[in-house]
Amino acid sequence: MAIVKKALVALAVAGTIPLAVAGTAYADIPFNQPVNGNATYYDSVGYGACGTQINAGTDYLVAVSPSYWTSANPNNDPLCSGVSVQVSYNGQTVTVPVKDQCPGCDASHIDLGKPVFTQLTGGTDLGNIPVTWQFVHS
Repeated sequence: MAIVKKALVALAVAGTIPLAVAGTAYADIPFNQPVNGNATYYDSVGYGACGTQINAGTDYLVAVSPSYWTSANPNNDPLCSGVSVQVSYNGQTVTVPVKDQCPGCDASHIDLGKPVFTQLTGGTDLGNIPVTWQFVHS
C-alpha cells in the first residue's frame, strides 16, 4: 500500500510541473500594461511563429517582438494561446490576435497585418505610426 501511495504522489507532482511551467511563462506576459510605441505593417504569407498558416496581407493579426516570447519553440509559446494585442491610434482601437513574431521589432514596436494597419490609418502611406498598445486576453 505504501508503494502505491508513493507512486500516486509522484504522478501527482509530475503532472503539476508542466502546468507550473506554463503558468509561469503565461504570467510573464505583461497583460493590460499600456506601451507607447510604434506600429508598422507587413503582408507576408506562410507560417507564423505560432505554427499556423497566415496571410498578413488579408488577416487581422499582429506580430510582436522576440523579447516577449518565452518558449524555445515559438509554436508552443503562451503568446499563441488566447493572447491578443489591443492597439490604439488616432482615436480608434482594434484588438487582434498574436500570430507571429517580428524579429526586427524592439519591445515597444508591433507589426500589424496590412488590413489592421489600413483600418487604423486609412491606407499604408504612413508606414510607421505612433500607437499605444497592450496585451489582453482573447
